[in-house]
Amino acid sequence: MIRGVWLLFLCCGLMLPGVALSHELLPGYLELTEISTHIYDVIWKLPVQRGERLPLSPRFPDDCAVKGNLETRFQNRALTYRAQLSCQTSLQGRNVEIDSLRSVGTEVLLRVQQLGDSDPQMILIQPERPLVVIGQRDADAVQTSALTYLRLGIEHILLGVDHLLFVLGLLLIVRDGRTLFKTIAAFTLANSVTLSVAAIGVIRVPGPPLNAAIALSLLFMAAEIVRTWQGKSSFTIRNPWVVAFGFGLIHGFGYASGLAELGLPRNELLPALLLFNIGIEIGQDIFVFLVLGLKRSFHQLEIYWPRWIERLPGYAIGVAGAFWTVEHTTALLFSGG
Repeated sequence: MIRGVWLLFLCCGLMLPGVALSHELLPGYLELTEISTHIYDVIWKLPVQRGERLPLSPRFPDDCAVKGNLETRFQNRALTYRAQLSCQTSLQGRNVEIDSLRSVGTEVLLRVQQLGDSDPQMILIQPERPLVVIGQRDADAVQTSALTYLRLGIEHILLGVDHLLFVLGLLLIVRDGRTLFKTIAAFTLANSVTLSVAAIGVIRVPGPPLNAAIALSLLFMAAEIVRTWQGKSSFTIRNPWVVAFGFGLIHGFGYASGLAELGLPRNELLPALLLFNIGIEIGQDIFVFLVLGLKRSFHQLEIYWPRWIERLPGYAIGVAGAFWTVEHTTALLFSGG
């Protein structure tokens, strides 16, 4: 049984209510495509969190002006703005900044396509560095597309408390290493499948019922944990990899939301999907190895804790699952589906 570390996980969860669901806070997306000399088509996707417009906006050089009417439409969980930007000189080597990025805490993926350049430039604008220089090649400001999508995948899972709690539940009901490997592999395979079909648009699942289903998976997992405490058995406890695969299909749609709603060009979606998926699996493996490493450390140090502390992670999964189930079911009913 994993002991003292669970108290730490619970405290961290209570201290970070704002990151309750990994797919609630999406990255922003800013695309600048030069269509003629110093004139750019602009696509700005502004995330909407729990129905609220985030106070983010791009800031361009002073000699740039928006041409024509700014077209706006709501798409999935983001406001999409389309416009043309006219500048006196090229944006190459000049600053672009995202206002209020530091206070919101999300990131913005910037894609710049200059005339005459075959490959677009991808920049991940971070809260600690909301200002970037287009065309600058220092490692701190600009990342390759591969590193950008890989990092987005890792952060997406590590900030996804709902997904990590489900994986934690699997670790609590699985007793031996071979079964654990099969269970995690099944969960990984399942969410990779649905991540792929959802990100490329083959299947789309609306956010409200998806969130409710993910919350229910946590509630289900908590019930199975209680059965293990009572020394009982069930189909899930005997065959955890089967259940992990089934719920992994649901969680994969949650993983896909962050990437699918960026609206990347079709020719860049498949490489981005692959790297994003690899990043998610890296982040998930980091979490599993961390938990197992801490478990082994407490065992070797022969640290013993009261039973109520040992059971805190199971209680945390159940409370979180119940709270999110009520929250998202209520939102689903009042939104009319």
